[in-house]
Amino acid sequence: MDNIEKLVNEVGENLTNNILKYWSTKMIDSRNGGFYGRISGSEQLYADADKGAILNARILWTFSAAYRILGKEEYLTIATRAKQYIIDKFYDKEFGGVYWSLNFLGKPLDTKKQIYAIGFAIYGLSEYARATGDREALDYAIKLFDSIEEHSFDKERNGYFEAMTRQWGEIADMRLSEKDANERKTMNTHLHILEPYANLYRVWKDSRLEQQLRNLIDVFITRILDKETYHLNLFFDDDWNSKYHIISYGHDIEASWLIHEAALVLDDKDLLKKVEPVIVKIAEAAAEGFTPENGMIYESNLDKHHVDRDRHWWVQAETVVGYMNIYQHFGDHKSLERALSCWNYIKNNLIDHEQGEWFWSIKANGEINRDDDKAGFWKCPYHNGRMCMEIIERFGK
Repeated sequence: MDNIEKLVNEVGENLTNNILKYWSTKMIDSRNGGFYGRISGSEQLYADADKGAILNARILWTFSAAYRILGKEEYLTIATRAKQYIIDKFYDKEFGGVYWSLNFLGKPLDTKKQIYAIGFAIYGLSEYARATGDREALDYAIKLFDSIEEHSFDKERNGYFEAMTRQWGEIADMRLSEKDANERKTMNTHLHILEPYANLYRVWKDSRLEQQLRNLIDVFITRILDKETYHLNLFFDDDWNSKYHIISYGHDIEASWLIHEAALVLDDKDLLKKVEPVIVKIAEAAAEGFTPENGMIYESNLDKHHVDRDRHWWVQAETVVGYMNIYQHFGDHKSLERALSCWNYIKNNLIDHEQGEWFWSIKANGEINRDDDKAGFWKCPYHNGRMCMEIIERFGK
């Protein structure tokens, strides 16, 4: 068995018996509907934890994709549960968009409109439509696309604003999380508008969507990318000025393949000629944070002269996909070696072979991080589940 066939078999086993099994057996809230909000790093269930839009949208995407690729009815059942919960509970029927969070009973809690979360709702709903042909899911995905374009798109200076109030007014705190800078435009939100727009275009060949997807690719190459280092800048003011010098290695490698994917979905040879040399350089720049024995470190804050050497679950998952993408399209064997060595690091360190799922991270000192969630507001089955499914789709027989 060659290395790639072995990788396909191992990620397939991990997907079905470790990741999807964990979420389908431990996270369904049969009492209050939808899914539980949290399981801690020490496997304690918090049945009364708040329910986040990102978690629920990512569950919808993951189980929809799993059904599309593997065809198991049990995955469709969970995907349908997630779809209905987002439409019934998270979708704001008065003003459009989705709420940021609900309480454990499913009542609106934080009603702000975070564009990142709306992007993930589009991602999940469009994948459900792609897997099933369901018109309701597609209609809601299109409604959310319209809301982003109406309220978030900066028609004067390009790009998308981070967040608004429930009624789409100005909001003081636009941050996605406490560790983010409070700026009006961010790389992270643009990346997770690019990703759902590309997926929506697979099932809805709309001319305005095509135009905005092309524009997003251009925004990444002309505004977000640092042309000297080929890292992505993270935070911007309205006029695209960045005063921060932070390298996020996981976002670099994730962006390299998501930008490429968007260009491939558009099926434009001239666009691909423009994009492909850039995405190869982004992936190579990301490798500054990669060590074959220990995977990809988290980030470097150049202003504070601080390097965060923790190895987060999502960063490792995106590292495998990003370098397998470079290998697949450009035949680069160094990238294949990076992907395989990162998968070996994941297998030996991050996967919880006893309880299921992956740990949040391995600390810089090599210890397992059990302080952060196993499942929760940000810890979802999407990064690692998607990694497995990308490998299966690209290299499975």
